[in-house]
Amino acid sequence: YCLQWKDENLKRLLHFGPIIALCVIFICYTMSIIDSMLWLLPTHNGIAGKLNVLVLTIWLALILGNFFRAILGGPGYVPKNWVPKDKNDTKYLQFCQVCQGYKPPRAHHCRKCERCVLKMDHHCPWINNCCGHFNHTNFVLFVFFAPVGCMHALIVMVATVWSQVFRRAEYLQIAVRPVNFSINAFLMNLFASGLAFGTIVAVGILFYYQMKNVITNSTGIEQWIIEKAEDRRRTEEEGTFKYPYNLGKLKNILEVLNFSFRPYGDGYVWPVAKGCHQFTLTIEQIKQKHEKRSRMVPFDIIKSYSGWWFPCTLGICTCARVPCSDEPRIAVCPGDRVIVSRGQKYWLYGNKVLKDEGKRIRGWFPRKCGLRVPEQN
Repeated sequence: YCLQWKDENLKRLLHFGPIIALCVIFICYTMSIIDSMLWLLPTHNGIAGKLNVLVLTIWLALILGNFFRAILGGPGYVPKNWVPKDKNDTKYLQFCQVCQGYKPPRAHHCRKCERCVLKMDHHCPWINNCCGHFNHTNFVLFVFFAPVGCMHALIVMVATVWSQVFRRAEYLQIAVRPVNFSINAFLMNLFASGLAFGTIVAVGILFYYQMKNVITNSTGIEQWIIEKAEDRRRTEEEGTFKYPYNLGKLKNILEVLNFSFRPYGDGYVWPVAKGCHQFTLTIEQIKQKHEKRSRMVPFDIIKSYSGWWFPCTLGICTCARVPCSDEPRIAVCPGDRVIVSRGQKYWLYGNKVLKDEGKRIRGWFPRKCGLRVPEQN
């Protein structure tokens, strides 16, 4: 089991997402340290240089600590074939055909991890893992400290370039051992500054949306469910939909960000707002799924499609108007049937009908490849 755990985590680390993220972190940190020690605030010139290096190193430690804990700690997975203790609760829960078990409240199946994830928010390529219940705190802290650390590094790099280009004479007067600021140093600073600025903007936006979810005690997936619930036609008996996990701003924040640096709870049972119960959201999900299934349309496949993202042989429009989504494309061939749930002008999304009920293949395929089955069939 220990070897399996090490192997799984090694695979998660040796992926383009974590590798790129680590490269960006270390380039920004290394460049800002070099700039600080050689040109901007040399450590032998006073305490300011030593303090600057110390603070930059603290940012690095906080970024890497939360980064690795988010990857290696994991979000928490629902055991396969999971069934609630009270069998009567199964009528309020969704059943996962892939994991062959029920999904607890707030759990969702991740097609990339191929497991049901507790309180799943999204699958993040930069940590090559899901952001879920047990690593949500570390993920939020990571996307907070990364822009903060990059902001500090960017200030150091910009100040260094400015001082060396426009105030070089002053540096030569005070430097004990002056170092030449070459064109290579200038280009490296320019490159690292670009990486730092891009990280500040991109990860800063991600932190903003994460905090919006934390303040409302929701996830990205649950936001979609809430929007659909508000748009769905409801009976008088159902009444107005109330999101069950909104406990008030302070309690919502403490559910994720607290002094234990771990989310509260086990990921199966949740504190709920007054007037709600454990299955308020899951019942709403089931009703939305029933409405969605009632709108599904079967298509018989009449042309082969390999699953390639840019099928040039199926026409310029099909190739140029691919769906802007990371959702998979599915290979189809004549004789297959796909149950379509949504579509665009040139593409359709649906579930491929399989003999093995334990498997599920769904994704996009070109509209030209399918023919709608008449209603009587």
